[in-house]
Amino acid sequence: MQPIRKAIQQGFTLVELLIVVIILALLAAIVVPQFASSTDDAKLASLDTTLSNVRSAIDLYKQQHGEYPGELTAVDAACTGTDGTGTAADAGQRAQAFLDQLSLYTDAQGGACSIKDANFQYGPYLKKGTLPDNPITNVGSALAEFVVVNAGDLVMAADGADGGWKYDVLTGKFIANDNTDIDGAGPGTETYDQR
Repeated sequence: MQPIRKAIQQGFTLVELLIVVIILALLAAIVVPQFASSTDDAKLASLDTTLSNVRSAIDLYKQQHGEYPGELTAVDAACTGTDGTGTAADAGQRAQAFLDQLSLYTDAQGGACSIKDANFQYGPYLKKGTLPDNPITNVGSALAEFVVVNAGDLVMAADGADGGWKYDVLTGKFIANDNTDIDGAGPGTETYDQR
């Protein structure tokens, strides 16, 4: 006669499971903030690249035309395609002229046209034909999210009105126009608007 053995149950005890859960929670508490700061670093790097690209386009336009984009009208009757619609009459029209002059072909006087010919031989200066979004706030490509001033202020600062871009037609200064606290120094103290 053989003795009856009880089947040995294998598994984890509740205490062992709790220890594993606590260890995983500690690891998550360490790793998750690292991902968050990596995202912010990527946004700042993207902002630096975007600012550099747009500022280069503005500088090239200035070199070829003698004026900054948006300072003169983009409307030109000699255009055989779709011409620019922005004039230099007010801030909204200067913003439209800025976009037209950087996204279409231009003549020496800043008139903009959708077709390149002997008169309209410069540009377009923006590769995608539109102003990119501010990577910090994901706005700025729409005309309403773009503030254009003609103050001639070299120390122009963001006013945070819309979170897009701010541009001075007299100085060519182009900055991010938001007060997002991404660097931890508090809103309105960002250094990237002056980069």
